[in-house]
Amino acid sequence: MTKVVFFKSGDYYWGFEEQGHAGFAVDGNDIVCASISAMTMLVINAVEVAYASNIDYEIDEETTNVRVSSCSALPEYEQDEKKRYAISGLIMAYYYQLIDLVEDYYDYLDVDVIEKEYDGDKKRKK
Repeated sequence: MTKVVFFKSGDYYWGFEEQGHAGFAVDGNDIVCASISAMTMLVINAVEVAYASNIDYEIDEETTNVRVSSCSALPEYEQDEKKRYAISGLIMAYYYQLIDLVEDYYDYLDVDVIEKEYDGDKKRKK
């Protein structure tokens, strides 16, 4: 089972952590894993390239643990309200997309959201 926990501070979604193999099918044929991987990379690339914003991520291919965080989703790090809204909204949209996926694949995916202060590099503050 893949467990995804989203991080939220107040009204702002700023990151998430993924752990475990979905186990829906053998490697290369696991549509749950492929969906999660594709959406994760969409978030990373959109924030980093399309929004030209800070995003930190770690992907451990062996354990399949992934951690993604963006201080740019938070008002204390990003002055541009539209950019903040776009980044936080993108992460929140990923959360809701996974919630929809859980309806059909609840044996392979667990999704949660927790209130957590941003724990990244405080030097990024603008």
